[in-house]
Amino acid sequence: MTVNDAAKFRDPTLAKKVAEHIKKIAPQYKVKFCHVCGTHEWTITHYGLRSLLPDSVEVIAGPGCPVCILPASDIDEAIALAKRGVTITSFGDLIRVPGSETSLQKAKAAGGDVRVVYGLRDAIQMAKKSPEKEFVFFAVGFETTSPATAVEVLNEPPSNFSFLVSHRLIPPAMELLLGIGDLQIDGFIAAGHVCTITGMKPYEVFPEAYSMPTVAAGFEPLDVLFAVDMLLQQVKEGVARLENEYKRVVTWEGNIKAQNIVKQVFDVADGRWRGLGKLPNSALVLKKEFEAYDARKKFDLHIEESRDILKGCLCHLVMIGKINPSECPSYLTTCSPESPRGACMVSNEGTCRIWAKHKVSK
Repeated sequence: MTVNDAAKFRDPTLAKKVAEHIKKIAPQYKVKFCHVCGTHEWTITHYGLRSLLPDSVEVIAGPGCPVCILPASDIDEAIALAKRGVTITSFGDLIRVPGSETSLQKAKAAGGDVRVVYGLRDAIQMAKKSPEKEFVFFAVGFETTSPATAVEVLNEPPSNFSFLVSHRLIPPAMELLLGIGDLQIDGFIAAGHVCTITGMKPYEVFPEAYSMPTVAAGFEPLDVLFAVDMLLQQVKEGVARLENEYKRVVTWEGNIKAQNIVKQVFDVADGRWRGLGKLPNSALVLKKEFEAYDARKKFDLHIEESRDILKGCLCHLVMIGKINPSECPSYLTTCSPESPRGACMVSNEGTCRIWAKHKVSK
């Protein structure tokens, strides 16, 4: 998207018109729409979009931050490797995420070789330059990042390089939300960048099986407002459809090449999500033919017990949209961006951190 294109989707005059239409078609009763993307939450909070919505329309944040949903057991595995002398490479915000007892950042301070990289290729180059050392890349993220991991697996990295794979899939988490009895959801805003890879098909289940209006949306202010308007129109009509607001990027079939690469390298398996437990068919694991690059098998990793949520932290409730960050007793008291207690306060895509950085208090 060019600068001019971005400006179009931030036009305050048009935003006001869309907000007026939203108020016109909004029902008198309360409706809640759930997004599952940290970037959507940033856009909504940064541009004050909730203030443009009528009282009867609420947009809540779901488990859309890949760092926030990472279970403590996966962090514990990376820390265990660092303690064994293995070099751990990861993206910046990941090293601050708490494990059961500590973090990779603290493991680094204690002498562990933990390195922040800007890309997977950087980590592989480090391994090539130091063949006497073992390197592990902590591969996290949703459908948007798993193709990059798959490509490098197929490129056959050096024998001293392996992957701690913690990729997760978004649709199973959305289905989990619909199974929570006391959580009201009247429509989903699906993440446009995920849909760029997957296409729209994985989201058919929501209108078809759950009668849940679902709209794939982009990340500019007008994208989000258009998505809310489209969901409200479905509510008004009493129908549930799968619609694509982000047509300038997302297609029905998605990125077929990326999908095929992922299928070639990974199998789908059950996976643990921080504070949410084990979700069926929600994780990616390396296929048997690529086990040589699987750090868990290579180093025989076994974490017997782990603890996702620290006492006084309500991250698990924030991640499913059950409470707002400000309703957590630790919010901006014992938990802040400078001293995060929970995973939601660590990443720039974490709801708590976004609210804290924007000084949202309610």
